[in-house]
Amino acid sequence: MLIRRSELRLALTAGLMNGLGALAPLGYGFYAPMAVLVVCTGTYGGSIGLGRQRLMGSVVGGVVLVVSFTGLSHLPLPLGLSLSLVAMRLVGAALGLEVGYKVGSNIIVMGWLVHDGELGIWVPVRLFWTAAGILVALLSLRLFWPDLAVEGTRQRLRRFLAELGGALVAQADRLEAPAAPAPPGALVAAQRREQETAQGLRRQLVALRQAMPAVADELGNNPTSHATYRLFQLLNGAGSQLVGVVDGLRLLDHTPADRGPLEGLHGAQAELLRAVAGRLEQWRHCLEVPHRHRPAPPATSMSPPARWGNLERSLHDPDLDSFDLTLLQRNASRLMLCGQALRSVEQAEHSWRALGEARG
Repeated sequence: MLIRRSELRLALTAGLMNGLGALAPLGYGFYAPMAVLVVCTGTYGGSIGLGRQRLMGSVVGGVVLVVSFTGLSHLPLPLGLSLSLVAMRLVGAALGLEVGYKVGSNIIVMGWLVHDGELGIWVPVRLFWTAAGILVALLSLRLFWPDLAVEGTRQRLRRFLAELGGALVAQADRLEAPAAPAPPGALVAAQRREQETAQGLRRQLVALRQAMPAVADELGNNPTSHATYRLFQLLNGAGSQLVGVVDGLRLLDHTPADRGPLEGLHGAQAELLRAVAGRLEQWRHCLEVPHRHRPAPPATSMSPPARWGNLERSLHDPDLDSFDLTLLQRNASRLMLCGQALRSVEQAEHSWRALGEARG
């Protein structure tokens, strides 16, 4: 039977805390491994959320227990205990304790029924061991075979952007220097290579999307509002659009006959695709160094190549009237795909900057 690293980490951490609890001069050391077992979920963010709930529940439960037992111990046990639990439920709801109020209620029941003669010792000692177990559980997730979903996704994004940029440059080369007629076998092989490249990019996109639930778990409470989660989402969205551009360009035939009076148009499109690829390389460098909250976008907005801004001159060439309609349609399709590539980058960077402004 294969033992997963999360199970091995849990067993090691719980065992260490159990040994520490047994050797320590303080009593009730078994609460430490119990905290480890409850908190150590396998993801750092999820464990932080559970640890916070358990710690707050323990503190609130201890306070309510001491106050209620001091003030209500003269009442019949069922009535005093019931009033204590009602108070815990109300305070827990006010503090937003979804799991913590159950921990606090358990402390109240045990205090009233089992430890009523030693509350001054039992409550702080239990709180100490609970906090120690939570702290060690969180440390274990970082030290023992960590599941770093955010870091792994960041690295996968960097590889994806590098390969996507290479695919855009390949299409720029194809636009700038259309291949001369080649034997059918060589043409089929080249088309197969381009198809494999596009399929590889699609597989990477799927892998990035499948990693997002683990990223959400690691980021903890309300991850969809977290800047890192939203950044990964918008980069995935921009990448998906750019893969569509690569796919569309590779499916369009491109021969010397397509050029004619549109020579300048083809050169401008190739320059734009290279500029987009260069921008993706800047994105990759932005993701190179891990940041606590989110990597910053490129310092300045993307400026399209000058030739792309002067396309109107090429489109008014009088020789276009005699250009074959099919060739014109293919060139129009390329023009739309290149424009989509530029818009994808500009929109992604606008949203990227907005994340930083929202945090500020």
